[in-house]
Amino acid sequence: MTLSQWISTAATAIASALLPACDSLVLQEIKPGITTAAEVRSRLGDPGAEFTNPDGSVTWEYTRQPQGVHCYMITLNREQIVVSIDQVLTDTNFAAAREGMSQPEILRLLGTPASKVVYNNLQEEIWEWRIQGVPASEETYFNAHFDLTSGLLKKAGKRVALRG
Repeated sequence: MTLSQWISTAATAIASALLPACDSLVLQEIKPGITTAAEVRSRLGDPGAEFTNPDGSVTWEYTRQPQGVHCYMITLNREQIVVSIDQVLTDTNFAAAREGMSQPEILRLLGTPASKVVYNNLQEEIWEWRIQGVPASEETYFNAHFDLTSGLLKKAGKRVALRG
């Protein structure tokens, strides 16, 4: 490995290690009822997705997939002030993923997945999110299996990647 490759690899490793800490610091600065949409954009950048809510508010998605284990949904009211900040990759939301839900419903619930793979032989499209394992050192994933014909959720569940 050349010196420049080594430096690049080391810089990437350091940035990956520090990203969760940066999120924590930046998210602490975002205060519901005070922080504006412009301030959120200046701190976190453009959202990966935007969801319009029935009450006229909007929710912005900030996912940390595929390497991270968080997805933050920041809801802004009509006046463009932060109402809430939620980390949505949780057991409560995993349990809410029910058979028959549509892909847009799952996107709104969990955010953009780390990967999407189509298995024609199974007639399924499987979406996968990297999630916090128990213990935290376990490489754990949440999978949503969609029927290719209907596009609806067939089943969902966790898996732990085997190592070694």
